Amino acid sequence: MHGLGELRSAVNDRLRAYLEAKRDQARRLTPESVELVDSVGELTLRGGKRLRPALIFAAYRAVAEGPDALPPEVLDTCAAVEFMQSYLLIHDDWMDHDEERRGGPAVHAALRDAHEGDVHLGNSLAILAGNLASVFAWELITGHDATEVTAPASRRVIEVFLRMHQEVVYGQQLDLVETPNVSLMQQLKTGSYTVRGPLSLGAALADATPAQESALLEYGRPLGEAFQMRDDLLGTFGDRSATGKPTGGDLRQGKRTAIVRAAERLGSEAQLAPLRRVLGVPTASDEALAEARNALVETGAKAAVEARLAALVDASVSALDRSELRPQGVALLQELAERLGKRDR
Repeated sequence: MHGLGELRSAVNDRLRAYLEAKRDQARRLTPESVELVDSVGELTLRGGKRLRPALIFAAYRAVAEGPDALPPEVLDTCAAVEFMQSYLLIHDDWMDHDEERRGGPAVHAALRDAHEGDVHLGNSLAILAGNLASVFAWELITGHDATEVTAPASRRVIEVFLRMHQEVVYGQQLDLVETPNVSLMQQLKTGSYTVRGPLSLGAALADATPAQESALLEYGRPLGEAFQMRDDLLGTFGDRSATGKPTGGDLRQGKRTAIVRAAERLGSEAQLAPLRRVLGVPTASDEALAEARNALVETGAKAAVEARLAALVDASVSALDRSELRPQGVALLQELAERLGKRDR
């Protein structure tokens, strides 16, 4: 395997095979539970660029000797992080009252509609679906997938996965209580399981030396911040067809994104007035949101965040100039950083 496109195809195939086996297992145990398996599967396979598996594989290739193959334990780890992502998205959408995800209904919305509009039942089933996705992730990461013989995970891989899980939960808590330490919240909620964690998983799977893992994390630190900034830009200015969610949701929810903080730093009170009128106002009109977006442009906030994003991507790519890492993996890591800087996720 040489390219990220081939990796994405392999991960999708593994996810489909695993989910089909889980459907069969649920039918035998309790047919009603097939609904939960299908809810997890529909979200997991609906979209996503498979960025986290790509980072795992690239880090693995930057360390591992031998042919450019995809060992079963690496493929299962890639699938595991996708189920972890589904678990987090299901719960996050419910907490944020988001009705859409990846161009379709959020899981709690789909389950509510499937049960005659029963909001409480839909929400409750979504919590269970998220928990089930987490079980799937752990089954794969520990090598205890009963649907296929897999290589057992090393203690190091499990420790990394535990840390990722713990940190993202703490990060979500900080987001919910609206901590003033936005940087820490973003490092825990997004940076840990989106960039640093996958890189550490790839390193652990390849039995990386401390110097090799340090090189990978030096690459990952600026990339994690860049990912969050790209997410902030997409949440405010992105095309709905690309993000799969209504544009402007971050503003209506009152999230203090990098763009909002830049505007408050750069803009006058008069310039910020349109932003103040929509920030944290769920019923804000599309016209008011358009005025707020214009204000973010006029204050220079959008340009400042884009410039910071570009600088972070450059710093990430520059960190790859290290003899500890193998060229095949370095090329993949560089491609991923440059994609993040130029294209929608």
